Amino acid sequence: MASKRAVLAGAAALALLAGVLSLCVGAVALPPGELLAALSGRGEGTGAAIVLYVRLPRTAACMAAGAALAVAGAVIQTVLANPLASPNVIGVNAGAGAAVALCCAAAPTAVGLTPLAAFAGAFGSAMLVLAVAQRAGASRMTLILTGVALSSIFSAAVDLVVTLAPDALNGYTDFRVGGLGGVTMARVGPAAAVGALCLAGVLLLSNELDVLALGSETARSLGLRVGRTRVLLLALAAGLAGAAVSVAGLIGFVGLIVPHVARRFLGEESRPLVLGCALGGAALLTVCDTAARTLFAPYEIPVGVALSLGGGPFFIWLVLRQKGGRRR
Repeated sequence: MASKRAVLAGAAALALLAGVLSLCVGAVALPPGELLAALSGRGEGTGAAIVLYVRLPRTAACMAAGAALAVAGAVIQTVLANPLASPNVIGVNAGAGAAVALCCAAAPTAVGLTPLAAFAGAFGSAMLVLAVAQRAGASRMTLILTGVALSSIFSAAVDLVVTLAPDALNGYTDFRVGGLGGVTMARVGPAAAVGALCLAGVLLLSNELDVLALGSETARSLGLRVGRTRVLLLALAAGLAGAAVSVAGLIGFVGLIVPHVARRFLGEESRPLVLGCALGGAALLTVCDTAARTLFAPYEIPVGVALSLGGGPFFIWLVLRQKGGRRR
């Protein structure tokens, strides 16, 4: 227990450091003193404006979206008993993105509806994948291929909406690959609230998640209502993924990389794993976004591109580790 607490404390410190770095570093470097003055309301001038209206919303979005995607990935991997699953791999992110595109086209001024639309799209996609897994007795790779097919369908739906209503998604490129340029607190607030509620729900169901991880038959023998629990946990994962997509676009691989790393340090117990994923996801996305907007200045690389460059090889490595992916 002490070691897990130490790991969680280290993850919290890393997330805090990533947040401070994100606020300080940029085209205009700000010393910690000026940063504290701006955050406390005592700052004046250009530096304070940059912190409050540009970097603070972006950092908050990074931390909220990263935590949500990482926890969603951990839940999905446990519920589907598939270490290759994550919100972007099985099409949950793409489903949320399609719903957000439709919502923006139908009600462009209703910003508050975006997280709800993202949840609906993510939940529908997750239920489709679960139905395939249960009805066909699908193997791990079949499940992943189903997610790839769903992602293609939903991505085509986003392209159709943008073609028919070009103004539906401002900054479409950033949304499609995942980016946080121009994000505002008005967008971050509702998404963070939905993500916090869903995270609390996952923590409340951590014991059920532990039992479900033992396998369906064992879980039933212990009295767990497997079907209902799966749907409820996938609904929470969909809420987390949808909240992230509504503010950060179709960012991938956070929900794949972080849960695997967290398990190596925290084991399989759900409560510390979920907390570790939340902290690790917030740190990873914030660090990647800071690097993407500063390393190639004055050019800014969408954070989704940076994550894909690292997440793609990681996914291939996971595939090769599975029995079906090894050469005999």
